[in-house]
Amino acid sequence: MTIRRLALRQFTAFEDFDMEFSKGVNAFVGDNGTGKTHLMKVLYAACDITQTEMSFADKLVRVFLPAGRRLGRLVRRRQGITQSEVSVLGNEKRSVGLRFETRATGEVRERHRRWRQQPVESAFIPVKEMLSNGPGFRSLYARREVHFEEVYADILDRAYRPILRGPMDRDRRKVLATLGEALNGRVTVKNEEFYFRDRRGNLEFTLLAEGMRKLALIWLLIQNGTLLDGSVLFWDEPEANLNPSVIGHVVETILELRRLGVQVFLATHNFSVLKELELRRREDDGVRFHALSRDPQTGHIECHTSSGYLSMSPNLIEQSIGSLFDREVHRSVGGREP
Repeated sequence: MTIRRLALRQFTAFEDFDMEFSKGVNAFVGDNGTGKTHLMKVLYAACDITQTEMSFADKLVRVFLPAGRRLGRLVRRRQGITQSEVSVLGNEKRSVGLRFETRATGEVRERHRRWRQQPVESAFIPVKEMLSNGPGFRSLYARREVHFEEVYADILDRAYRPILRGPMDRDRRKVLATLGEALNGRVTVKNEEFYFRDRRGNLEFTLLAEGMRKLALIWLLIQNGTLLDGSVLFWDEPEANLNPSVIGHVVETILELRRLGVQVFLATHNFSVLKELELRRREDDGVRFHALSRDPQTGHIECHTSSGYLSMSPNLIEQSIGSLFDREVHRSVGGREP
């Protein structure tokens, strides 16, 4: 399934928000607090319920974890506003929607149109790495009220899946080869513990650099078939804890996954990620840049979508880089730091 569109009314930071997506790679860019991660969580929750009997409302609560696990806490905080609406549209006229109120006893209306007819595989990779915390976490989360958003437990469930039966197809081998250049090893699992194996032997994940654990996670998701044609990947800040020299391999992996038929959503603050996407993409990769910003007059979050990094507006990352360059030139000619 492909996610085509998202509409939000009075939901968290969004007042009246509507955007369309590429079937390829969608990169969310914007200042802190403009809702990049919130957008991905809503879309992930919609995808995940196609695999379970859980309601959209319950999954949103588990993914966002509002105080008291009250759905009404997700209504935008503003005097006089009491109702919120969420609508996700997929291909072939599939859709899922939700309307709810601020009051704890308020009515919750949920609608589905062919949404669960075709289960879709999805994975949400949060900023915080979880593989090193794997042993015992899933059983603890299943039995206790642990204050963790459910994306953390979900990604561990997907990482622990066994390898698919049969030989691996050529396209997946190609993606793993790209990752292998950055990892220079492979990942194994023993007694719920993850290990990184190279020519020196097995290294516990607790001793492995956090950035490398993120790459190892992608390796697992490709190897066990979570990321295949028709699946959706959500990745929050793929650059987190990675050396800039590895970013190119990460972006190439994202593009290869897209060419496998995976729809990709990512949120980033990183120039290297965005520029690598710009330089490495092919014309048919369907890369779209979604620049989120707040209107200075109304405070409402708006989105400008473009097909190129330099045509993003506003482009806060480019502005920051330009400011650094101007300051360096100013200082080199004898000026003082402003």
